[in-house]
Amino acid sequence: MQELTLRPLKVGPVENPKKLGVGKTVLVVDDSAFVRKAIENAFLSVGFKTCVEAENGKEGIEVAQQCQPDLIILDLSMPVMNGLEAAPILRSMFPKIPIFLFSLYADDLSQQVASRAGVDFVMSKNEPLSKLVDKAHEMMGSC
Repeated sequence: MQELTLRPLKVGPVENPKKLGVGKTVLVVDDSAFVRKAIENAFLSVGFKTCVEAENGKEGIEVAQQCQPDLIILDLSMPVMNGLEAAPILRSMFPKIPIFLFSLYADDLSQQVASRAGVDFVMSKNEPLSKLVDKAHEMMGSC
């Protein structure tokens, strides 16, 4: 099993609060409480209003119906329902919001397979969280 390395998020001054997710909600679906908290801290530190958590894809779908997220971040490998199984259902519920797959196994997953499942962006958990936040801002700006 690969070791997970989460690097600290470096946040600069907030130049454009709208771009940085002020008032936005992110749904983080991951079976690791440590990873969920790290992602939550990264997004809340740049102005996101709310971070909602779920432990697996099935729970993520249920929570998404209630919180109406502006961004969804899924892990690939989870019990009950994995990220690729949950993504098409979430995509049908939220056709315009970005869905990211944030996984240790991102390098083994074809972008084509992820796209067919409704995933907009795939990133390895070995990348810094700041890259995930930056990509979220970029994708949300195009919504």
